[in-house]
Amino acid sequence: MCPTAHGMRGAEGDAASIVRRRFSVGPAGAMQTGFPHLFLGESDHVASDDPMMASMAGRYAVALFELAKDQKKFEQVERDLGTFQAMIDGSAEMRRLVLSPVISAEDQSKALASILQMEGISGLTANFLNLLARNRRLFAVSDMIKSFRALLSRERGEVNADVASAHPLSEGQLQQLSDTLRTSIGKNVRIDTRVDPNLLGGLVVKIGSRMIDSSLRTKLNNLKVVMKGIG
Repeated sequence: MCPTAHGMRGAEGDAASIVRRRFSVGPAGAMQTGFPHLFLGESDHVASDDPMMASMAGRYAVALFELAKDQKKFEQVERDLGTFQAMIDGSAEMRRLVLSPVISAEDQSKALASILQMEGISGLTANFLNLLARNRRLFAVSDMIKSFRALLSRERGEVNADVASAHPLSEGQLQQLSDTLRTSIGKNVRIDTRVDPNLLGGLVVKIGSRMIDSSLRTKLNNLKVVMKGIG
């Protein structure tokens, strides 16, 4: 489950107004990020048995994970990434800033610098996100966050569960789901949630290659198939 975003009260509106202004704040200055030279040009070939290293998002996530481990910053980076992902999920303007190819690298970096300062995201996470903006890789940040969480869960001996629901789940519902999955799997489960109104109701739970689909949409689709057979 994503950590509660720090300072999210009014953050969506603040972030949106910042993006619209295109930031009068100066561009993010060059800094020593501590990230491997590989990601500055990304021209190096990476050979690894870890399937996560096969993707660009995975390689960035691994670099962040290893630095967070070396610096003993797992909790801080996890919290900061949760804050950033919550802003993306909750703001159309933030999604545009992250995903739109028409926003220049300079404008994107200016916007990002102000948003990170506003949300109190600094240190390793801020360096990482600024690096993504300079390398024009911010569009893949959600995949990188997902990969980082998977690495963190593996480090902690947890299992990741991606849960989609038609409506936000309450703390009680999340706890009940976590307990049920833990009993079924025999391991602690980290739940990452997202809202998909198209499901109409119910849940879609994905753990690795396993999927449990109890959504109302799927039930209705199955009913349509049955009704066609009857007809």
